[in-house]
Amino acid sequence: MKQLWAPWRMAYIDQDSKEDGCIFCNKLEESDRRAALVLGQTRHSVVMLNKYPYNNGHLLLAPKRHEKNLSALSAEEYADLNEALRHSVDIVRRALNPGGINLGMNLGKCAGAGVEDHLHWHVVPRWEGDTNFMPVVGETRVIPQHLLDSYDRLREYFQQISA
Repeated sequence: MKQLWAPWRMAYIDQDSKEDGCIFCNKLEESDRRAALVLGQTRHSVVMLNKYPYNNGHLLLAPKRHEKNLSALSAEEYADLNEALRHSVDIVRRALNPGGINLGMNLGKCAGAGVEDHLHWHVVPRWEGDTNFMPVVGETRVIPQHLLDSYDRLREYFQQISA
């Protein structure tokens, strides 16, 4: 039997490792953007890699202001977030050449939000055959690219939209 090693997943499994505060607000304050997985920022939004991705290149986009209600964003914040989303989808297409992209926003815990107090978009690149028996049988997803390799590949594209 072959072994599938994914040691970075232990931090997600280990409940004692959950960081205090909001991941989006915390990451904005970190000086090392690569360690924080922050790819880019606009005036009102932040784009970062998901530390626990469904697929390589899985992005998270959030308003910089800590807010859980979409309707509470100002028109300027909402427009900025949507423009960042539009650019992010274009960048993922150019940089990773996926066959498709899933977009999603889970508002509230029962809707699947892992971070329910700070709204955010998920941008998940998809390829033919990227889902196999592993999630069903082994409750494991196989991510073909290391997280920091994904960061390095995408970062140059996001430099052009960063404020």
